[in-house]
Amino acid sequence: MSIEVGSKLQGKVTGITHFGAFVELEKGTTGLVHISEVADTYVKDINEHLSVGEEIKVKVINVEKDGKIGLSIKKAQDKSERRKSARQPDESFESKMNRFLKDSEDRLASLKKHTESRRGGRGARRG
Repeated sequence: MSIEVGSKLQGKVTGITHFGAFVELEKGTTGLVHISEVADTYVKDINEHLSVGEEIKVKVINVEKDGKIGLSIKKAQDKSERRKSARQPDESFESKMNRFLKDSEDRLASLKKHTESRRGGRGARRG
């Protein structure tokens, strides 16, 4: 089967970047699932949705003249699968709050580390 726009194929995630995931298709060809094509909802961290080595179903959304293949996971899902995933209950308030607190603490620690490592400049003590 050739790789044509509209085809639904099985693939294996071979690499993950901040902008998407590389997926190996048949005959060793590789395509890219852009981060915006991973899920119907906003994806901040692609690693929360995919992992290297994972088998996934993708739909070919474009094939460039230079051979680059654009893929979509969300468009590969049937309408019934989309509705099913949309019906899943949202994250509880407690888990959202815990995640928020952890993220805030991580950001604050990173900020403190960054400001402590700076020497001179604004806010530096003069003696």
